[in-house]
Amino acid sequence: MRQLAIAAAAALLAATGSAPAAEIDALVTTAMKAAVDELVPPFERANGHNVRVSYGPSGGVARRFIGGEPADVIMIDGGALDELIKGGKVLPGRTDVARTGIGIAVRKGAAKPDVSSPEALKQALLAAKSIGHTAPDGGGITAAHVMKLFEKLGIAAEVTPKVKLAAGGPNGRVSVLVSSGEAEIGCSRSPS
Repeated sequence: MRQLAIAAAAALLAATGSAPAAEIDALVTTAMKAAVDELVPPFERANGHNVRVSYGPSGGVARRFIGGEPADVIMIDGGALDELIKGGKVLPGRTDVARTGIGIAVRKGAAKPDVSSPEALKQALLAAKSIGHTAPDGGGITAAHVMKLFEKLGIAAEVTPKVKLAAGGPNGRVSVLVSSGEAEIGCSRSPS
């Protein structure tokens, strides 16, 4: 993932390298926060540009942009970006810089659940006292995938009452639910 993010930063450098110093507003999915936080300072030093980054869940970032929040750069989920392109809000064409998958998280020191097969995952989720994932209305895209997984495994009715929702964004991550003990297992996207 870091190599892809570096390649994206290099492309941005090439595109703006000869331009005078600028203020660049970036709306970025929280899933890319670690990489972007690492890449922005060297980019700014190398070019004299000032990058103002605002993070949030992909769906929330897209809603903010549609609502009029300015952005020179948008890094969000491909599906949300495609909708912005289709709606004429963003010029056609995109560059994919990372892929994400949904991972399982447990509190530090806790036993790692067996998720080696669909049946093992099903049993781990059924055995968990609580399961955390992003709130659908917070703009995170993970919730729909996780809820669909619960249905596919045939356990939606059993696990839905145990779900704890994270608001999304930098301060509302699933990891906070897990690290605080509020959720025994967390289901969250992570860049790969």
